[in-house]
Amino acid sequence: MTLPMISRRNLGRLSAALAALTLTQHAWAETPPNVLVVGQVAEPQSLDPHAVTAVNDFRILMNVYDGLVRYRSGTLEVEPALAKNWDITDGGKTYTFQLREGISFHDGSPLDAEAVVFNFERMLKEDHPYHKTGPFPLSFFFSAVSKVEALDPRTVRFTLKEPYAPFLSNLAYPTGLIVSPAAVMKHGADFGRTPSGTGPFRFAEWVSNERVVVTRNDAYWGPKAASETIVFRPITDPNTRVAEMLSGGIDIMVEVPPVSLSQFKGGSYTIVEQAGPHVWFLILNAKEGPFADVRVRQAANYAINKEAIANNVLEGTATVAAGPTPPAFSWAYNSDLKPYPYDPDRARALIKEAGAEGAKLTFYVTEGGSGMLDPVAMGTAIQADLAAVGFDVKIETYEWNTFLGRVNPGLAGKADMAQMAWMTNDPDTLPFLALRTDAWPEKGGFNSGYYSNPEVDKLLEAARASTSQDERAKLYRDMQSIVQSDAPWVFIANWKQNAVTSARVRNFGLEPSFFLLLSGVSKA
Repeated sequence: MTLPMISRRNLGRLSAALAALTLTQHAWAETPPNVLVVGQVAEPQSLDPHAVTAVNDFRILMNVYDGLVRYRSGTLEVEPALAKNWDITDGGKTYTFQLREGISFHDGSPLDAEAVVFNFERMLKEDHPYHKTGPFPLSFFFSAVSKVEALDPRTVRFTLKEPYAPFLSNLAYPTGLIVSPAAVMKHGADFGRTPSGTGPFRFAEWVSNERVVVTRNDAYWGPKAASETIVFRPITDPNTRVAEMLSGGIDIMVEVPPVSLSQFKGGSYTIVEQAGPHVWFLILNAKEGPFADVRVRQAANYAINKEAIANNVLEGTATVAAGPTPPAFSWAYNSDLKPYPYDPDRARALIKEAGAEGAKLTFYVTEGGSGMLDPVAMGTAIQADLAAVGFDVKIETYEWNTFLGRVNPGLAGKADMAQMAWMTNDPDTLPFLALRTDAWPEKGGFNSGYYSNPEVDKLLEAARASTSQDERAKLYRDMQSIVQSDAPWVFIANWKQNAVTSARVRNFGLEPSFFLLLSGVSKA
């Protein structure tokens, strides 16, 4: 791989300097010129956009790859990217995209219609020769696709089984990013460690638990990136991220603990906030144990003082959630729903009615991870509130990727409840992937608590097939009412994301998508 602007010798020097940095408790007084250092919340799982689910990973990937379409800056509205335009025909079942000319992947192979076909068939066809380079956990996003065809080198057509309203939005999501077929063929299952896309930055190196380095792609089809190099450093412990930011070891810090925000108020730093479609909740094991009874699930919602968590633990950076759909989706949000009030007496009555007094609960908590706010402090507050109504709660704490490995396969036989956070692109995404009966882990989804309600299933299927936004909105609002009553989750908070930058950083902003788009960001 040929690295632009930064030679192999200079990359080696940079790597050595960064390696030394990771061995010190406090970093340099100043990060290197032309190098933007970002403090991330965890080590990425993979740099294959089709193989990951976490926003932590997406924040890197959105700078290395492009999709056919993307979200317009500052919105969740779709605009052209690798595709310069498209037509929708056959009642919403056929999408035909015209690709831009002269674009190559970072490995030099051409971006053409056949490359696009390869990407989607790799995810969707079990008999594809490179399907085993997965798994592809969010291929659900494209389950409506029946066929992808290259009509000519610049034209690709998607034929859907039925009209599917979120299709364009899902193409803009990282699961729709286009990878190099040549690189997948060369590296196979190791592609996630040796990625190749068409984005404004190209992959340079990945040193596990230390850094991922990307460098400017001077052959980019759009405006060239403002920074020569970006270093993504995984710093799991939030207090360590704060210390690194204060000591100058990183230029940008994402997901600042609310309790630490006051340390960055002043001329040396800039605090950036952005509301988005985020919901933080507790998955309850509805298949077995105390939470198999809806009364006990409702009791947990009454027992937890969510206002106190939002105002005290999260320092006012979140609002209490009323259900599974964030209010950021204003057109689909059911504003008639009110959050479960804090009512421990009501919780005790329901627990007694269900015969669940003194029930022992195992509670999975992560040390830190994508969109998880202040998970240990929140988990401790939740444990205390549940104990106050008679539950015996044991917390088990895990590093983020280990946590996902325990939660995503399902809680049955392991735990009664687990923290979780989702940031989504469409009101369809979270409930379709995490609340349907057909989304149980054994069926490839993320319904880790094994919730099932046939009426919810019907509403979600109808909403994603409708071509009328008004009809979709009504279906989603009806779904929210049922899910709130069934209480498969404890609905905790909707968060405003935040980040802090040093005074040297220019042109940085956060997106409603919660991704980091760093192409235009520079450092004085």
